[in-house]
Amino acid sequence: MGSLFYSKIHACPIIAAVTDMEKLKEAVASPCEIVFMLTGNIFNIREAVQEIKQNHKMVFVHLDLLEGLSKDSTAIKYLNKTIEPDGIITIKSGLIKIAREMGMFAIQRLFFVDSLSVESGIKTVNNSKPDAIEIMPGIMHSVTSRVCNEVRIPVITGGLINDKDDVIACLKAGAMGISTSNKENWYL
Repeated sequence: MGSLFYSKIHACPIIAAVTDMEKLKEAVASPCEIVFMLTGNIFNIREAVQEIKQNHKMVFVHLDLLEGLSKDSTAIKYLNKTIEPDGIITIKSGLIKIAREMGMFAIQRLFFVDSLSVESGIKTVNNSKPDAIEIMPGIMHSVTSRVCNEVRIPVITGGLINDKDDVIACLKAGAMGISTSNKENWYL
């Protein structure tokens, strides 16, 4: 799973972040190789994941934003066996460990608001050992550079990425990929 993720993100570092089911078809039609599902519920997530995978794209479901499932090991097991995404995204380090034990690709999302949250985030990542991390907001390029140097795992930036200049700055800072819900950025 990891090697497919790396090859897809190298081929296209822009990740389509779907925040509204109305944007799903546009994300599938975009050149993005990876889709982050940041919306959905127990009634529509299976079809959304199937549609994305039928179009030869990887899909990662943000467990914390999925409606109708608790945020525990049973939910991860259900997602893995029934919905079959390529992996999950979560802010919860305990769920990262559970997903990895089940053989799922796990992306830990971190929100940085000050230097203390950066320090805490780095410690959390080093303990939970996700396959990749997503740091938000993505426009903090010096923080991105520091995190890339300290965690030694793939870093994705997201949040407040407005244009091509932001994307380029994130990549120059060391990010492997950029998640964005801005449809114009999907075509960069």
